[in-house]
Amino acid sequence: MCAVHLGLYLINNFTDFQLASIGSFVIHESVFFLSGLPFIVMERLGYQQKYKIQGKVNSVAAQEKCVMKLLLYHICVNLPLMIGSYPVFKYMGFTSQLPLPSWNVVCFQILSYFILEDFIFYWGHRILHTKWLYKHVHSVHHEYATPFGLTSEYAHPAEILFLGFATIFGPAITGPHLLTLWLWMSLRVIETVEAHCGYDFPWSLSRYLPIYGGADFHDYHHRLLYTKSGNYSSTFTYMDWIFGTDKGYRKLKALKAAEHQYDYVEEKVPKTD
Repeated sequence: MCAVHLGLYLINNFTDFQLASIGSFVIHESVFFLSGLPFIVMERLGYQQKYKIQGKVNSVAAQEKCVMKLLLYHICVNLPLMIGSYPVFKYMGFTSQLPLPSWNVVCFQILSYFILEDFIFYWGHRILHTKWLYKHVHSVHHEYATPFGLTSEYAHPAEILFLGFATIFGPAITGPHLLTLWLWMSLRVIETVEAHCGYDFPWSLSRYLPIYGGADFHDYHHRLLYTKSGNYSSTFTYMDWIFGTDKGYRKLKALKAAEHQYDYVEEKVPKTD
């Protein structure tokens, strides 16, 4: 009931423009920092260290630099992008009014957004790894070879615009309900924060859904030189699989699995004098 009352309050007191632009910015910032800040605390305290993918820990200064630049870029780039894209959303049928869309429609639209975003992001990401664009644009994001949650959106302003385009392209061409837009935005933010968190937990989705990338998949991308990294996908990994840009990662995983199996067998076989 609280959610219903909150929804009615928003609809009755704010315009579609305010909800789609300012409201979306508030939702984005809230979900982003609430999901990302805990990983900074975990890294500083050494909590759950056994699940950390890399042994290196970012300095406090590096973490503070990331947070301060993120606040600047979000206000100066993300917010104007959300405001400027509203006319397109409205033209395509965006609304915040009742009735709410059915969950079938919401789920279908969000799945479609993930697929579209994956396709756009993959090709854009590969292009960003060409020599000139990497040096002048994408290298900013790769300043953090040991990523933590908030580094997911730490990037050059030009790259932020590209990432924003990949994220809003699906909603922009379908004109969704506000509920769908905010749910999509929240899921996408949580996914990218998790992919950069630096921890491979037993409950990570990638352990149960092989097509999902996750932290281990993307952490590999940050550890390697820009010309050899691969693993360009966003949420799902099928684009890397189709075009063979995850071969290095798969080979490394196979070698680690073989080593683990060998160690297990060696422990089980009794030693004889």
